[in-house]
Amino acid sequence: MTLSAAFVTNGRLDIVATNALARALFAPMYDSRTVDERGRPDLARYYFLDPGAHHFAADWDSAVSAAALLRAEAGRYPDDKALRQLIGELSTVSTEFRARWAAHDVRIHHGGVKRFHHPDVGPLELTYQPLDLPLSSHEAHSLTIHTHDSSR
Repeated sequence: MTLSAAFVTNGRLDIVATNALARALFAPMYDSRTVDERGRPDLARYYFLDPGAHHFAADWDSAVSAAALLRAEAGRYPDDKALRQLIGELSTVSTEFRARWAAHDVRIHHGGVKRFHHPDVGPLELTYQPLDLPLSSHEAHSLTIHTHDSSR
């Protein structure tokens, strides 16, 4: 896939695979101090722990819906130790995550529009569509594709 930004996340919102356009789109995440030891970003860590995320995500409420996505994942996979550790880390460090987690909102990802303030490109408005991938019964994965709608 070369004409759309595409990436795969696991249920903890780790970005586990990208194409070149997604890597360029999410460059601020890859450059963040929140990446793991392998240089892999996590959407929730970035949005809740990196101060630059507020500028990158033009639709802040949409970005921080990551807490509701993690709550849904915790319901599906309550024994996921890495997920529990991530939730513990975010709860300890981020006041905003704690408040959103305490709201008990649950969300399943559907398509829509996301707005970004990209440091190199400027404002972007992209349509996105996730697709659940049946890779494993132990962990959820999703392929998300971001495209530019030229009719807007």
